[in-house]
Amino acid sequence: MRLPLTLLALTGTLAACTLPQSSSTPQRPEQRCNAQAAQWAVGKTNTENNVAQARVQAGAYMVRVLNVGAPTTREFNAERLNLEVDATGRIVSATCG
Repeated sequence: MRLPLTLLALTGTLAACTLPQSSSTPQRPEQRCNAQAAQWAVGKTNTENNVAQARVQAGAYMVRVLNVGAPTTREFNAERLNLEVDATGRIVSATCG
């Protein structure tokens, strides 16, 4: 009979140690992509620096590099910059989504 009471007390102690989920957790502001601001990258080589600069210039939260003709997901994300590259590694388009 002593073992179940010990487990019950231990469970209560562990439950008290968990942090409550706060609804006042600060949310990051939405970063909407502006593909026009990243058009300078079209024709440039697909380097880490060019990709990062294009993301920042476009104001996008994230960037996705796609090969021409590669299948993509269909979900639209207004915070994502898509850079399409050809077989030579050149950026051929910059779009949002």
